[in-house]
Amino acid sequence: MEDSQLPSVDAPIEEKLLFLQENMSNFVKQYSLPVVEVALVISKYIGILRDELTTKANAVGEILPIELTQPWDIDMDGQNPSIDSFPIERVISTIDQDRMDIFDTIIRTILNNSEIPLINGLTLLRDWETVARKQLVSANSPGHLFSPFELPENF
Repeated sequence: MEDSQLPSVDAPIEEKLLFLQENMSNFVKQYSLPVVEVALVISKYIGILRDELTTKANAVGEILPIELTQPWDIDMDGQNPSIDSFPIERVISTIDQDRMDIFDTIIRTILNNSEIPLINGLTLLRDWETVARKQLVSANSPGHLFSPFELPENF
């Protein structure tokens, strides 16, 4: 994580989210994290936050909006994803688990220690998921899955 201090529990939510975004972005850039590794870690945390939020909503009789429970639509620019045809076992065996564990730890530590509200954390991760899905869809070979994750300008 950056040298700057983890925002306190009492810090404004915007400060907490910015800290999470900056630390995730910096790690991804610094280690040229591959698209597939970013996507796997983001997917893990989306599942965790979504499930926790669903449990809390169900306990009070609320229904979550689809924007929180489902991936956001992406413009595929006429591309047909070929990722389904990739040898998943070979892709998974090639990932760098240590690098993914560090990225995982960054996300978990900031979410938990700053006590980022579930909705806000999930929304930020859905934004990352959208970027990852666009890059996954454009992959036309298994090797492309290991291209560095590209952050859009002003992301």
